[in-house]
Amino acid sequence: MSLHKFQPAEGSSFKKRRVGRGIGSGMGKTATRGTKGQKARRQIHPRREGGQQALQNRLPVKKGFRNINHKEYAIVNLDDLQNLFDEGTEVTPDVLIKTGIISGVKDGVKILAFGELTKKLTVQAHKFSKSAAEAITAQGGTTVVLGGKGGEAVAQ
Repeated sequence: MSLHKFQPAEGSSFKKRRVGRGIGSGMGKTATRGTKGQKARRQIHPRREGGQQALQNRLPVKKGFRNINHKEYAIVNLDDLQNLFDEGTEVTPDVLIKTGIISGVKDGVKILAFGELTKKLTVQAHKFSKSAAEAITAQGGTTVVLGGKGGEAVAQ
């Protein structure tokens, strides 16, 4: 067995098709383009859609696509909790809506660590940033992670 004796398997490779080289080639005259019509007479761009708005024109240009699985959270900062709630209060999404910090739950409530917290609070939310959860527990408070939009508590 030598490298110069290797050949492709029988039937796996084909000779290049030479079109438009006379009647004897079997692919002369119309050169495999069929008869008449725009495609027979000149090259058409492969992405041409024939009067329909072209795909590249239908797609968004500057802003890009919106991920269909994208989640948008109602954001609450620690300084909001500090300013609006008293020591020992239980903060839930419903309470946050009533106080006007957030207008709605959206896909959930997320607590972020902007500002300082000096009160002991029990905070229920769908998500916590790592530093926000640490700040709440450092003051002796507790964080409860809620599941789904309904807001059932999930054991941590």
